Amino acid sequence: MADRGQPRYRADQLLRWFYRSAAESFAEMSDLPEALRDNLAAAFRFSTVTPAHTTGADSGRTVKYLFQLPDKELLESVSMHYPRTASSSERTTVCLSTQVGCAVRCPFCATGLAGLARNMELAEVIDQVLAVSRRESQAGRRVSHLVYMGMGEPLHNVEATMTSLRRFTDPAALGLGVRRVTVSTSGVVPGIEKLSASGLGVNLAVSLHSPIDDLRDTLVPLNKKWNIGAVLKAADDYAARTGRRVSYEYVMLGGVNDSISLADALGTLLRRRLAHVNLIPYNPIPGDPFRATPPAQIEAFRARVKDHGVECTVRDTRGRRIDAACGQLRAEAQAGSLA
Repeated sequence: MADRGQPRYRADQLLRWFYRSAAESFAEMSDLPEALRDNLAAAFRFSTVTPAHTTGADSGRTVKYLFQLPDKELLESVSMHYPRTASSSERTTVCLSTQVGCAVRCPFCATGLAGLARNMELAEVIDQVLAVSRRESQAGRRVSHLVYMGMGEPLHNVEATMTSLRRFTDPAALGLGVRRVTVSTSGVVPGIEKLSASGLGVNLAVSLHSPIDDLRDTLVPLNKKWNIGAVLKAADDYAARTGRRVSYEYVMLGGVNDSISLADALGTLLRRRLAHVNLIPYNPIPGDPFRATPPAQIEAFRARVKDHGVECTVRDTRGRRIDAACGQLRAEAQAGSLA
């Protein structure tokens, strides 16, 4: 704004329009002078993402978005609205992506099976959230939580991840509290260390999926580079520096990682750590060899982990009808099978 001879408060107005409103063009920024709006529209692209497809479930409370990027690549984001209950406040969470595809190649993940196309640019990471936020604003809701759990490994695109975190938690921008933002990683130890040193203090989630290295080598191939011991040390250091409990994500794969003996091993591994286990019912991918663990077995696994003094919960699954697992909608679009 200074470069355009505008007073400083115009920058504050512009930020509010971008991060806090449903405006989808510079022309809609009604308290900016018309000449300035025209100048901005001529000089800048309003957004780097273009909605390509949306699909909803859970009576409209879950919406999956497919966005097209300037190079025609596709990315996915999901919004999940949770109404107020007697025990929790209303919240709207956006699950965002940081890469087009993923290089980690976990065999139960549609994104990983497709491989990595490229890192997303910083603007693309931010713009997907703003595009979803505008849709939520139209419904009278405000995005309250962010989870970096969409397509890609956030700490393989660590600079865009950390810079976007600063934007989303900036009071002048989206203004989210750091306790409302979670970064999920499959165990990129240098990235965890950078996140720890950044002082951002957001929540950390580690995709563990097995308490033993031999099995995790198969389920999370990155384990061959940074094994469970190395990942836990980095996570422990993060917890010590931030005072935040680390969440360990564990997808329940029938007959693979859901035995009671593995529950005992997981409980033994994490007890006396500042840790929480989040069990995730598997969302099947057409053509893959895995199956979902029955609910009764998930409950038995959860109870056994808790017997070791480790907090353990089962994630509330959303969007099964719309194939909401990461990468599924993109895969359908690439195959030309979207309705």
